[in-house]
Amino acid sequence: MACENPFKSILKSLERPGGGEFGKYFSLPTLGDYRIDRLPYSIKILLESAIRNCDEFQVKRKDVEKIIDWENTSPRQVEIPFKPARVLLQDFTGVPAVVDLACMRDAMNSLRGDPNKINPLVPVDLVIDHSVQVDVARSENAVRANMELEFHRNKERFGFLKWGSTAFHNMLVVPPGSGIVHQVNLEYLGRVVFNTNGLLYPDSVVGTDSHTTMIDGLGVAGWGVGGIEAEAAMLGQPMSMVLPGVVGFKLTGKLRDGVTATDLVLTVTQMLRKHGVVGKFVEFYGEGMSELSLADRATIANMSPEYGATMGFFPVDHVTLQYLRLTGRSDESVSMIESYLRANKMFVDYNEPQVERTYSSYLELDLKDVEPCISGPKRPHDRVPLKEMKADWHACLDNKVGFKGFAVPKESQGKVAEFTFHGTPAQLQHGDVVIAAITSCTNTSNPSVMLGAALVAKKACELGLEVKPWIKTSLAPGSGVVTKYLQKSGLQTYLNQLGFHIVGYGCTTCIGNSGDIDESVASAITENDLVAAAVLSGNRNFEGRVHPLTRANYLASPPLVVAYALAGTVDIDFETEPIGEGKDGRKVFLRDIWPSNEEVATVVQSNVLPDMFMATYEAITKGNPMWNQLSTPSGTLYAWDPASTYIHDPPYFKSMTMSPPGPHGVKDAYCLLNFGDSITTDHISPAGSIHKDSPAARYLMERGVDRRDFNSYGSRRGNDEIMARGTFANIRIVNKLLKGEVGPKTIHIPSGEKLSVYDVAMRYKSEGHATIILAGAEYGSGSSRDWAAKGPMLLGVKAVIAKSFERIHRSNLVGMGIIPLCFKAGEDAETLGLTGHECYTINLPNSVREIRPGQDITVVTDNGKSFVCTLRFDTEVELAYFDHGGILQYAIRNLIGARH
Repeated sequence: MACENPFKSILKSLERPGGGEFGKYFSLPTLGDYRIDRLPYSIKILLESAIRNCDEFQVKRKDVEKIIDWENTSPRQVEIPFKPARVLLQDFTGVPAVVDLACMRDAMNSLRGDPNKINPLVPVDLVIDHSVQVDVARSENAVRANMELEFHRNKERFGFLKWGSTAFHNMLVVPPGSGIVHQVNLEYLGRVVFNTNGLLYPDSVVGTDSHTTMIDGLGVAGWGVGGIEAEAAMLGQPMSMVLPGVVGFKLTGKLRDGVTATDLVLTVTQMLRKHGVVGKFVEFYGEGMSELSLADRATIANMSPEYGATMGFFPVDHVTLQYLRLTGRSDESVSMIESYLRANKMFVDYNEPQVERTYSSYLELDLKDVEPCISGPKRPHDRVPLKEMKADWHACLDNKVGFKGFAVPKESQGKVAEFTFHGTPAQLQHGDVVIAAITSCTNTSNPSVMLGAALVAKKACELGLEVKPWIKTSLAPGSGVVTKYLQKSGLQTYLNQLGFHIVGYGCTTCIGNSGDIDESVASAITENDLVAAAVLSGNRNFEGRVHPLTRANYLASPPLVVAYALAGTVDIDFETEPIGEGKDGRKVFLRDIWPSNEEVATVVQSNVLPDMFMATYEAITKGNPMWNQLSTPSGTLYAWDPASTYIHDPPYFKSMTMSPPGPHGVKDAYCLLNFGDSITTDHISPAGSIHKDSPAARYLMERGVDRRDFNSYGSRRGNDEIMARGTFANIRIVNKLLKGEVGPKTIHIPSGEKLSVYDVAMRYKSEGHATIILAGAEYGSGSSRDWAAKGPMLLGVKAVIAKSFERIHRSNLVGMGIIPLCFKAGEDAETLGLTGHECYTINLPNSVREIRPGQDITVVTDNGKSFVCTLRFDTEVELAYFDHGGILQYAIRNLIGARH
């Protein structure tokens, strides 16, 4: 069991500059180990956490030694425990997490344990930002109208979260209408250094949203985990992780005039994708760092999931301290942060000679080489330089269907669809923009690109340019601060003039909450099979995510979103073609309305002020009238309402006993789905709208829910019945069993019938058959979505055999007791001649003691094929979860004090 910390001798006092002390801290320099000085800063945070939490039970001395010896141990994929300082949730992933906690309390109660033991042991911040949709746009009243609809649709969920904020200790719920979780984290929640009862230590956070990495820009170690892992971290379980390699990314030079932070992040994303950084940390350094504002750094850190890294880390320096002051953190707090980090050699002072750090590999970028660009049409790392965009678009129309192709026949490429928009004649062509959204924490946290967009709007309005009325334009800032500086600068007026009215404070279009597009526009697209475009300042553009009718989706900086809205099409070369005609009939080019970096910096300097941040975040804690009027139940145990279609008591612990069930193999399982590469969590568990003909829609209609009140899958993640029916319900999913047909169906192999995936899965379950999934590379990429693992588990899926897995998704599968297996290098379902019509047997030992992380496992089919896979339980702790039937069952038995 746990014992006294063996490192207590290095606990020192941190003197306060004016006398007295800030508190005690574990001093890394006092260890006197030369290896620590050469460690990347990001690894030092893991080291300090291991030393502080060392109890020879959850964290051992040998774990501390592994981290100190990082240079030698990281190439060997050694396992370490990590205990983050806090946990961050948003409401889409937060509701199921709180449902699980409530359900675990019931399980504790029925196993005669103390339900109050199910309580977060570290601070948990939950920001409600994923529920607002752009129902109303291009209106002065949009914010209020959208918020009223949001509360109408989500009253039950919000009431449940409000119950959670009082029922559980250590949980802060930030109400709807406050901002986007990662921007609120950056501007308000991020501590940088904690002082808990006089003990100082670095802030670190895991979040149930993959873009939690945005906080890395502030020098806080943070990354996305599955909701399942986050719940275990809340309950004091250490996270088991492989000690990562660290890519050193050197920045030199300075961005050229007219180049934005968005252009930089899309360039960095493409470079790192090419380099290969999955499962690694990326740490930025070099003299170019002084040229990057903290908001620019946060933009780069935010897109870590898109380049595949666990973190994109920027150590704390003077720029960080300046930002902390700007955002209203107290002088006392900033002084403590600087003193602590300097004392523990975790602060970068570019005025002092730099110690050469060791990295696993190196990359370098001269900032002057970055050029304006966008990314798309279907993936964030498919960067297109702006000057090549027109040619690239035409190539996409020609190319066969794929990430860069739509296969539109040559003779149809010039097709013009005539329609009437509110009585006005209108027309649409391939590549015409129907959605233009300034959205997402990636960019709305950055005053330079936001005010840059507003300056583009001002110049465009002054020259008489307009946006076509059928383009759905919107502006959804990640915090109220943005509104304050846009209003103070007098520039919001021009954005409004072009239709970019503020629609709400939340993720909106970036996560698919783009709302409906006008019926006349929708009909023109579907009846003429047009490839319509969306341009957004978001971080993800996977097919089917932004809007079901926009097949081409491009990520761009906010100023370029305004530019493309004005142009009305992505089929334009901004260098040589005008963006539109001014009021005097003069042709206006992009260069005529593009502000210089100096113009932008001047507006930022005079309009982004500390009191804006302080006023915004003081108001947040007081809530808002709609939130404050919500009535909520009280009590330790939640009173489940069996009639609720939002919050439902899930079945995970119903038959649970104190004895772990032990590992399970798979015998004669049918293949439920056979996939190619890049199946995302959006494919597996969509967050967007519920299709009227889907099993989930059927379930809701049977319970008297009107179609207009279906809401989205994301908003119904507190109901397992709907989420199981929504698993693999993405309308763009491609399942090889359907031989080319696209959509959420599959074949029931024994009968040959084609039905919805849910109906086939339920039939297999009723017949007593297990199922498996075959997949290609990067299975489960995209958002960290626990339902992408919970859903398949509820459908009866026992194993997924893929070429490779996305990091978070693999650990989520493990957490739900699903076996992840990887084909051997050079092999996949096709090379092995697997069609998915076979039955599969996976033999595993009956005792977990006989299973090793990463061992070879033989899979046998009923038609005589046999092949070897790698078992992707990567650590001993993951094997323990598997033995217990899942991570939450493991946590409950541990908390009751069961012997293992």
